[in-house]
Amino acid sequence: MKHITILGVGNTLWADEGFGVRAVQALHTRYVFPPNVRLIDGGAQDLALLPVVEEADVLILVDAVEFGQEPGALVLADDDDVPHCLAAKPMSLHQTGVVDALGLAKLHGTMPLHVRLIGMQPLDLENYGGPVTGPVRAQINAAMAEVLAYLTRFGVAARPRAAHEKAPKLAPASAALDNYEAGCFA
Repeated sequence: MKHITILGVGNTLWADEGFGVRAVQALHTRYVFPPNVRLIDGGAQDLALLPVVEEADVLILVDAVEFGQEPGALVLADDDDVPHCLAAKPMSLHQTGVVDALGLAKLHGTMPLHVRLIGMQPLDLENYGGPVTGPVRAQINAAMAEVLAYLTRFGVAARPRAAHEKAPKLAPASAALDNYEAGCFA
């Protein structure tokens, strides 16, 4: 059974920069995954993500990435098309760490067998403490659908979480999108 990791990265304090984390939080809240699938809020970590990358057979990376597209555009990249070069120009505020983790995994020979990047073109990366913008927020469901569709390639189906099923904590309640944007820092 393949070890599958869905890794959302980004700094939720910088508006659209937190897109990847927000998408993975939404997946975690709305769906139940088989035991071989891990959802991780990678935040803005750097090389601390290396073990996460190396342990995965399949890595699905969700991130806000500068592609030069219209804000809210989803861009998909697979395997060798996903940046993993240590000298790569960073595409987002924290991405140097993600790119470095992928580059080191490649050098170590521990790169996942399959890598998919689900990238979102941000509108605003400058608004410290600001909300996710409308065009980016509107695409969270589309990004989740891309994750779920990609998982089917590996025979994995998530089931919708029933209303009575409480999701285990992925992050503190204050980090949830609605709580953060409402100013609820419990």
